[in-house]
Amino acid sequence: MPTDPAQPSPTAPATPARVLLPLIPPALIVGVASSLVFILVSGVADRLQGVLWRTLPDALGVGRYSAGWMVTVLTATGVLVGLVVWLVPGHAGPDPATTGLEAAPQQPSVLPSVALAGVLVLAGGVSLGPENPIIAVNVGLTVWLGRRLAARAPDALWVVLAEAATIGALFGTPVGAALVVSEALAGRQVKGLLWDNVFAPLIAATTGALTVTMVSDPSFDLDLPPFGRPGWTDVLTVLVVASVSAVLGMAAVYAFPRVHGVFARLGHPMAALTLGGLLLGLLGVLGGRLTLFKGAQELAELAHDPEGWSAGQYATMTVVKLIALVVAGTCGFRGGRIFPAVFAGGALGLCAHALVSAVHPAVGVAAGVLGMLLAITRQAWLSLFTAAVLVASPMILALLCIASLPAWLLVTGRPQMQVREDGSAVR
Repeated sequence: MPTDPAQPSPTAPATPARVLLPLIPPALIVGVASSLVFILVSGVADRLQGVLWRTLPDALGVGRYSAGWMVTVLTATGVLVGLVVWLVPGHAGPDPATTGLEAAPQQPSVLPSVALAGVLVLAGGVSLGPENPIIAVNVGLTVWLGRRLAARAPDALWVVLAEAATIGALFGTPVGAALVVSEALAGRQVKGLLWDNVFAPLIAATTGALTVTMVSDPSFDLDLPPFGRPGWTDVLTVLVVASVSAVLGMAAVYAFPRVHGVFARLGHPMAALTLGGLLLGLLGVLGGRLTLFKGAQELAELAHDPEGWSAGQYATMTVVKLIALVVAGTCGFRGGRIFPAVFAGGALGLCAHALVSAVHPAVGVAAGVLGMLLAITRQAWLSLFTAAVLVASPMILALLCIASLPAWLLVTGRPQMQVREDGSAVR
């Protein structure tokens, strides 16, 4: 029976404060603990990276990023991660091609292998980010401890607190975590008001972000040339660049299950990861050292001098990074796809600036990142947030909202960069 439009629609009941207040202490604890795990894993990876890419090549008298050294280190990284997946208890968790940003709780015995594989990937120059392994570790630890210290609390609470805290630590701000949680809740039937459901995760994310900020400087601002008042040229730019970036991202998405099938037919993680490492080394030779690693610092180096590379070089780096992301994500390396996608989108935006000088570098980068993240993550709020913080200009938000519309139409309803257990693409 249709609802009378004159009658106000029923609203979800608000959660009393007495229910929310007990959530504050566990949210604070999870926020601090998750950020400390992130700092620890990142710190170990940074130290190992220094050994692999500075100390060892200097001691051996070879170029730090010479072709031979890149191929050697990436191939060796594939061998080492393959050994972890094959022999270490826990086998570094499930096939990373079958998982997304949200992590299912894993047994504590699995977590050391996940962390070890993640450290090797970050240090070895693989084109993946830290988010997935660290979220998996934090979720597993938090759920395991939560079950013992507060058995009556549901596992879902510990999962969302750990995920929010880790995302807050990764980005150095709780806003990204709040947007991700809000988007996840929108697809579920939850009780109460949205802000009531975001209350505890926001505390965990804020605590995680503050903890990391006090220890390091997790700024994502690329320090691009300042962007002032937008004009019609900028509107056209964001529409075109975001759409082209989304199409390129979707090309990588469609290739993902096919490449995964090729590696799966090898039948053993040692074979798949060794071959994957070799291919990543060769791609590094083709694209240059800036196409290695997760991509955050490398994109900052590109953005520091937008005129320092030609359009052809930017285009090459974009394509190489996307191919490297697909290879790394399908052969078994443990890591996330957000940071490499950010690099690929940013390089594409700088390519647009190099092709057409009227394209402002900040506008090109923001639009390129937006389109690429929409295609690869399918999380609109996170894509908008990441693209905006890279430029750090309030005027860019309206342009990005406009650009997100055609880009979203290009990606929605299509396969995602994730496969099922049988190898078919997730939609």
